[in-house]
Amino acid sequence: MNKLMIAAVIGALSTTMLTVATDAAAQTATTTKPAAKAVAKKPQPRRLIKRKANPAKEAKVDAIPEGAEKWSCNEGLSFDLKGDMKRDQIVTVHWANKNYNLPRQSTTTGADRFHDAATGMDLVVIPTKAMLFSDKDSSRLADECKTAAMAQGAPAPTQSNAIDKTSN
Repeated sequence: MNKLMIAAVIGALSTTMLTVATDAAAQTATTTKPAAKAVAKKPQPRRLIKRKANPAKEAKVDAIPEGAEKWSCNEGLSFDLKGDMKRDQIVTVHWANKNYNLPRQSTTTGADRFHDAATGMDLVVIPTKAMLFSDKDSSRLADECKTAAMAQGAPAPTQSNAIDKTSN
């Protein structure tokens, strides 16, 4: 058994030595060739292409829609909302220098929800606050958002608050 073990170790070492010697010989041959080629070739000058500035492409900032109402949120965040949540089927939310057109989604809870699957923007408004979500990374972008009137104690201007509850 010991003789077999010794023979296996010697065979492994011999194979390793043969491989290492072959690799070393190949490296020596390749290092001498590129040095000769590098001397023969002249370096090509690099061309710099200066492009004209395109302000329309570089400045992708959407203007705040005219007539939009500011919603102030916690952590100093805010967004602007254009549209009447009581009746409009699409509202425009201005968030992070972009305008998002959010169509109304039906809910069973009484909350107003405006969601655009293409952009992943989701606005949920309940009587006491609004929340802005992003479907792209499953995060809440803004929370505890209120208009100036809501900060004074008025309920959110939602469809459910617009229903006259005394008509029954």
